[in-house]
Amino acid sequence: MKIFGKTRIIVLMASIILLQNCTKAAEGSNAAPPAPELPVYTVITSPATVYQEFPTALEGKNNVEIRSQVDGYLDRIYVEEGAYVRAGQPLFKIDSRSYGEQMNMASANLQVANANIQRAKVEVDRLEPLVAAKVVSDVQLRTAKANYAAAVAAASQARASVGSAKINVGFTTITAPVSGYIGRIPYKKGSLISRTDPNPLTLLSDISEIYAYFSLSELDFIAFQNKYPGATLNEKLKNMPMVDLVIADNSTYPEKGRMSIVDGQFDKTTGAISVRAVFPNANGVLRTGNTGRVRMPQLFDKTLVIPQESTYEIQDKTYVYVVGKDKKVTGKPVTISGKTDNYYFISEGLSAGDKIVFTGIGVLKDGVAIQPKVISSDSLLKARPL
Repeated sequence: MKIFGKTRIIVLMASIILLQNCTKAAEGSNAAPPAPELPVYTVITSPATVYQEFPTALEGKNNVEIRSQVDGYLDRIYVEEGAYVRAGQPLFKIDSRSYGEQMNMASANLQVANANIQRAKVEVDRLEPLVAAKVVSDVQLRTAKANYAAAVAAASQARASVGSAKINVGFTTITAPVSGYIGRIPYKKGSLISRTDPNPLTLLSDISEIYAYFSLSELDFIAFQNKYPGATLNEKLKNMPMVDLVIADNSTYPEKGRMSIVDGQFDKTTGAISVRAVFPNANGVLRTGNTGRVRMPQLFDKTLVIPQESTYEIQDKTYVYVVGKDKKVTGKPVTISGKTDNYYFISEGLSAGDKIVFTGIGVLKDGVAIQPKVISSDSLLKARPL
């Protein structure tokens, strides 16, 4: 009986110890987890240059459709497709024989008209003394003078016909109005050419300068007007920095361009206005029809800089987690004024010296406490330059 009593006491003590251990384990499982350690970035200001890019279509300085001003068979082609020609150089020759004959006929008619003038003048000279002597009536003299005037007018008309015929003969040789590159030539020797043909003989492109046309939205245009000094639009264009051209292979064209002209009005359909940048092209690298992107610099003397990975978006608004003195984070909206590949430039929402969570923001929410691990802003900018 005594042994049995001791056994009960041992079992009871073991139960008490087990219950205490379970209670401690339960209390340990309900304890708050430690605050996460996250890197924190101190917001700084820095001078920076960012770029806005606009898709563009390129055109030569002059793009001239070469057309014939007379009808006839194409007799000669003096140039090859893609060749460079200078202003005044012959390009095509239209069969000129019929126009030469027309000029010969007009010249003959002019000779006849001049002869008629001489004959009418002789008649006037013959009648004037007779009328003065009252041998014949002055009616005959007036008639002779009228015939003389008609002969002079006919000669003028014949002279104009000669001039027109010469012009037509001249039109049979088609020359380059500007220097540039010859485009495709759809017609071959012997083709019948007409002034009303829908297709030109070729397209001559003067590409000594290249015009890059692109569009600015209304907001971009207003920002442009507010950004650069000048009383007029032309003065603002002159005060703009030079722009770059990114060509189709994503390389940057070596020559800088200047802003040249702004269209007179906004397109009602797109809500955009057309502008033009001019690039020198002495080596003929760029051609009409090329595409690319105009890269317009935007200079910031002093702007707030934050890493892009420190932000998150909610309903088209950008936020950061600001770390307070109590080490708790609060989501705060910011306004982005520009960006590079790695950074945003902030115009509203932050101040220099504010501390924001650098990475790991996906596990945060307002009011959560963290253990800040401050990273050097200067070191980050050296490792990942603006």
